[in-house]
Amino acid sequence: MANVPTKETIKRRTIEDMKKLGVHKTQYNRLVDLYSELVHQYLVLNKKFEKEGYQYQVSTDQGSPKKAPIVATLESLRKDILAYSDRLCLNPKSLETVTVEKKQKSTLASVLSSLND
Repeated sequence: MANVPTKETIKRRTIEDMKKLGVHKTQYNRLVDLYSELVHQYLVLNKKFEKEGYQYQVSTDQGSPKKAPIVATLESLRKDILAYSDRLCLNPKSLETVTVEKKQKSTLASVLSSLND
């Protein structure tokens, strides 16, 4: 079992990924922070779930099986992570709907690059 990355590591990698995709703005960092916290919680709980042998059912007082609380929590976190990843354009489907801003060359850079041609 690998170690769970820290929240800060997840945040840094998320920002790097967003920059590579051309969708990062510093105004999004608060949202990235929340997303990183959710991913960290998910990874920690998933590791615990694995350690406990993936026990997905528990017995009620009446003896009938029900979904283990950790499973419900993981499912909820998964849905939240997906919603945040959509907002941050970190999955292919959401990225299709966004127009990525391209950095434009300055007039001087355009003139200088045309001189080299």
